[in-house]
Amino acid sequence: MTNPYVPILILMAVAAVLALGGVIVSAFIGPKRYNRAKLEAYECGIMPTPHAVGGGRLPIKYYLVAMTFIVFDVEVVFLYPWAVASQRLGTFGLVTMLTFLALITVPFIYEWRRGGFDWV
Repeated sequence: MTNPYVPILILMAVAAVLALGGVIVSAFIGPKRYNRAKLEAYECGIMPTPHAVGGGRLPIKYYLVAMTFIVFDVEVVFLYPWAVASQRLGTFGLVTMLTFLALITVPFIYEWRRGGFDWV
């Protein structure tokens, strides 16, 4: 009788060989055309400056956009499984999801009041 972990170990070994093999092979056969732009740090196409524009402070809109993404991403992650199993969850599931949606509304209103949805 074989050990049940042998297939998992074989799969891990194959994955490691493929990953390392890809890195090693690309180092040998990949193009080696270096220029100034490739050797610099990636800065999203904006020339890096020693300090942020405007005296070192970033606008709050950057953080509000990130918060919007996180809030709605978490909301969708919880709403999809609930929608699939809503019949089996019954009243308890409905009350739980309504509570969750009420709690999600708090950061939504906060961001709205801070001007996170004004794209002007």
